Amino acid sequence: MTVCSITTTTLTSALAFTTACHNTTPTDECSTPGRLTNLLDQIEKITVQHLPLINVTNLLDLVFHTSEEILHSLSNDLETLASTGNRVLKVSEKLVSMLVKPTRTFGNVSFTLQSVEAQVFMVGSRVTLYKIPQLDTTNASVDIDLTGIAKNNNGTAVAFMSFNTMENLLKAEFFNTSDDTSVKTMMSTVISATLPKTTNIQLTKPVNFTLKHIRELVSGGSVWCVYWNMTEWTVDGCCVLDTNSSYTVCSCVHLSTFALIMQTSSTPAEDDHLMEVLNLVAVSVGLVFNSLALLTFAFCRWKPGVNNVARINLCISLLSAHLLFFLTQHFLTHIRPLQVLCGVLSGFLHFLFLSCFVWMFIEAVLLYICVKNLSQISSRQRAVLSSRFLIVIGYVIALVIVGVSVGLVPDGYGSDKCWIKVEKGFIWSFLGPVCFILAINSILFIRIIISLNSTLTKQNAKVSRMKETKIMVFKTLAQFVVLGCPWILGFFTKDSKMMEILFLILNSQQGTFIFLIYCLLNNEVRQQYVNWIKALFPGLKTIKSALQRYGGLD
Repeated sequence: MTVCSITTTTLTSALAFTTACHNTTPTDECSTPGRLTNLLDQIEKITVQHLPLINVTNLLDLVFHTSEEILHSLSNDLETLASTGNRVLKVSEKLVSMLVKPTRTFGNVSFTLQSVEAQVFMVGSRVTLYKIPQLDTTNASVDIDLTGIAKNNNGTAVAFMSFNTMENLLKAEFFNTSDDTSVKTMMSTVISATLPKTTNIQLTKPVNFTLKHIRELVSGGSVWCVYWNMTEWTVDGCCVLDTNSSYTVCSCVHLSTFALIMQTSSTPAEDDHLMEVLNLVAVSVGLVFNSLALLTFAFCRWKPGVNNVARINLCISLLSAHLLFFLTQHFLTHIRPLQVLCGVLSGFLHFLFLSCFVWMFIEAVLLYICVKNLSQISSRQRAVLSSRFLIVIGYVIALVIVGVSVGLVPDGYGSDKCWIKVEKGFIWSFLGPVCFILAINSILFIRIIISLNSTLTKQNAKVSRMKETKIMVFKTLAQFVVLGCPWILGFFTKDSKMMEILFLILNSQQGTFIFLIYCLLNNEVRQQYVNWIKALFPGLKTIKSALQRYGGLD
């Protein structure tokens, strides 16, 4: 038997089987899930390169009609839904690719069915078009540089399909995000763009899709351009270029099956409003006191030998990180659809928060040197740890970590909160260095306490210097606890509103704690505050006596 007769028999069998089942009643054997499996098996056996348009549309019509009939039996089985959806997609792309015919210039074929619309545009080696016309369906369109691809392949073709019912198989629930409690809704028809019978499928330019919203956009919801990777919807390689109430423009660096998914919070509006108010108040208070601490470190007169470089840069990093994070979350609904901007902002946040921990580590090192060299601290810091050296170390380490993270996982930034993605363990690019620094700092503090106790037993140091050193150890240890430990709460905020509130308050007040520990509880700094206030308000003489009566650590 020849190849031609085999393919003809297979095609005839597929058409006869599907036509016979199409005319049966729903209670017939053909209406079982096995009917779709048999139909897909028959189509997958077809080996001809070209089919008439009527045969392609008949088969596609029957495939989708059959898949819709069995959806009720698969609605709760996500694994089977995904598997069935993959086979339906594969068969659809195969059938549409059979409409591609060789051409020297260009040609196109299009059809519209109840469940699917398709356009096939073919470009030959002698094409004279300067721009490929936009491929349109009722609910979607695509712009692709087919001319550039054709030059690399001596001709090519693009098959563009819009599936009106595919969302019932490839549901929005397959879109996994860090917030598992959020509601996902399919906002567009599922579309597919492929380059059939093309050897080099490398795109010369990103492809832009315009997806019409098939549902009303919910206020506060965020839209995502996603593609299907056989098991789930993911955003890798796609971003939102523009969006409004009617449509969204997506840009992707590869061809596949795409859709538009809206994510909305399942948290009651009242809780969201209370959290927004709490966040606004807490972050604002923290930023104010962080700024006061920064101004104090920069402009107050400090004793000789006091090195405030680490504290100044710690405050700068904290202030920048919390301010940027606050603004990002405040305008999240506008930023999140712009995934490139969202990714860049999450990268900056990664850098700034890492810098905070690096500066905390540097201050622990300075304290260790101070304790080990009580009588030589000033000269030793100037000789070994100059301000320029500290600044380079403080920011370069964080920059290197972010750079390596970007190199290893370029799409690891830009989660639904415009932060680091938790997928593939990429969150450890932040948590890993943080845990390492906290562990090293813990070791340093143990060594500091042992060394300080040893110095005290020798009683060779001056009492005043020992007192200052003990106070410095206490303050730095308190800073270590305040700045480092609240991040541990982040592991427990997912299922507890109370832990989320505690995490928000403690992290937003880091600048407040620094101001309290290093400024307000320092007698000399308080005295300078009094002098400044007296200079500004000469009549307020009682402020000095009130502040002097306030006890605290020097």
